[in-house]
Parts: sequence; structure tokens; C-alpha cells
Amino acid sequence: MNALPNPTDEGCAALIEALGSRSIVFVGLMGAGKTAIGRKVATMLSLPFMDSDQEIESVSRMTVPELFERYGEPEFRALEQRVILRLLENGPQVLSTGGGAFMNAQTREAISAHGVSVWLKADLDLLMERVSKKQNRPLLKNPDPRGVLERLMGERYPVYANADLTVPTRDDRKEIIASEVVAALCAQLGVAAIATGAPTDEVQP
Repeated sequence: MNALPNPTDEGCAALIEALGSRSIVFVGLMGAGKTAIGRKVATMLSLPFMDSDQEIESVSRMTVPELFERYGEPEFRALEQRVILRLLENGPQVLSTGGGAFMNAQTREAISAHGVSVWLKADLDLLMERVSKKQNRPLLKNPDPRGVLERLMGERYPVYANADLTVPTRDDRKEIIASEVVAALCAQLGVAAIATGAPTDEVQP
């Protein structure tokens, strides 16, 4: 398969100018690829990349599973909200958020005010295949992880749908999904399509 062309410098500059001080914020369920795709998009656009879970672990000196276990989900969400609000002051950048972050109304408002949100929408089989490879998912420490994921999809997908953009993800090369995200951002921000190998008309904002 041929390598995808990188965005042109002019195209990147136009997209970043349209962003202004806003961040590109990835939302979605665990396993959707927010961090992996976020890193690719950041590299394509020469923007800094931040991961809110990694930042939470850095400031708390504990892992996310440890925080869940010691303090419970409500305390974790409060810390997550504070960390994301602080990170959003540093745009333009690409920011990956935890699966539950966008469920917080104040966090959603802050993301709306300081960012362009991108929901990476994945189906259940893809999520299960990815999360089953990792043991660091506190919400899936359950005899029926598939059932938990289905419940989370039912609860969260209607809220994720409020994101500025929805980009379907699938089992494909990260570069291809990242290119589709950039194309969707161009369409959303009124920037002429960047040469990323992903036609804008295939991505539904």
C-alpha cells in the first residue's frame, strides 16, 4: 500500500490558523484509539500532543486504576475535570481525553469553549478486541466486560454525539483514520482540504 502524503505546510498553516488557540480534543470510549490517532494527527499538524489520563497520573503520581481503587470514580472524575480545564488553556494542541471525561457537563462546556471535539466512533467488536489486550481498564474489572461495554455505549454514545465532529474508526491503519480526522477538521473549519489522502466528502461531520 502506498504511503499517504503528508499535509502540505500551507494546508497545515491554514488549519492551525483556523483553530486559533483552540485544542483538537478526542473523545470516545476506551479502545477507540484516541491516544494513537491523536498522536498521529498531532504529528501531521506539528502540534503538541497531550493525554489527559497521562497528565492525571503525572500530577497524582498514581495510575488511573489506583486512583479508581483508592478514591472511587466520583473523586477521579473531579480530578479529571480540573486537569482537562487546565490543559485546555494551552492550545492549540491535540488532546486525548478519558472515556468518561465528556460525560461531565462542565468539561463538555469547557471543551466547547476552548476546543474542537472529535468523537472517534467504534463498534462493539472492535472495542472488545482492543480492550481485551489490556488489563488497565478499571470499569472493565467485571465478569462480563462485553456487557459493561454495551452498557457504556448505551449511556455515552448519545452524549458523544454532541461532539463537533464524528469520525468512524475501524481496524485500519492509524495514518488513514488520522487523515480522515484532518479532512473532517478542514471541512468543519472551512479550510480547503489538505492533501492527506482522505477525501473530505467521505467523512461526515
